[in-house]
Amino acid sequence: MIELVNIRKSFGEKVVLQDVSATMQAGKTNLIIGSSGSGKTVLMKCMVGLVKPDSGKILYNGKDFTAMNDKDKKDIRQEIGMLFQGSALFDSMTVEENVLFPLDMFSVGSYKEKRKRVAECLDRVNLSDAAKKFPAEISGGMKKRVGIARAIVLNPKYLFCDEPNSGLDPQTSLVIDKLISELTKEYNITTVINTHDMNTVMESGDHIVYMYQGLKQWEGSNKEIIFAKDEKLNDFIFASDFLRDAKEMRQMEMFQDRDWRNKMKKDGNEPKS
Repeated sequence: MIELVNIRKSFGEKVVLQDVSATMQAGKTNLIIGSSGSGKTVLMKCMVGLVKPDSGKILYNGKDFTAMNDKDKKDIRQEIGMLFQGSALFDSMTVEENVLFPLDMFSVGSYKEKRKRVAECLDRVNLSDAAKKFPAEISGGMKKRVGIARAIVLNPKYLFCDEPNSGLDPQTSLVIDKLISELTKEYNITTVINTHDMNTVMESGDHIVYMYQGLKQWEGSNKEIIFAKDEKLNDFIFASDFLRDAKEMRQMEMFQDRDWRNKMKKDGNEPKS
């Protein structure tokens, strides 16, 4: 897992992160949500080492990433897969060559072994037929899946996804959400997703951190978020009448589950009739 301990980051006089502490759980889909300017992107950049926090610790399985030398940081980074918002594929390379790129950079296997691994990853994201195509010849959703295949080709322990559903239609977004969730559980990856997509929050949020003005405002699961009483969180998640109605319907559906109902009563979160 990844532990964040009192992370603080400023740019000049502007404080972006204020003593943020949270845990990204292993084998779970961890989401960082919040409005623009809340600090969620900077928080993710701190976790992957693109931005150095002013103070605090980032622990990968108990090892302090912020205090590591360059060699040790490189070792951790080789265990990280990254899915970029715009997919960030090389236009001059085929789909197959894009997925092969990290293997050429960081692995010492034979070319035959690398090609086999690429084929396995493309098959896992249902893109075997697109191996010889160039990025300009495939759809936005397919590019995202190529990005996922490239992110997992080195068998990472950690997967970071920056707005994976950006620019996609709702149906394709569901496919990407499901694929990321399946891979997270299948390979026991610690997955961290920076997202604005409320469907991702409600369907894939095993663990959610809500950021507000540089602070961790709320932390919990997608089930707990339905009954959360934090006013700022509810204003952000359930902003429209439609979403508020959907929230009430989901509350009543979940309340039919006896175990969950007993837990809600114990916590004092029983929905009003």
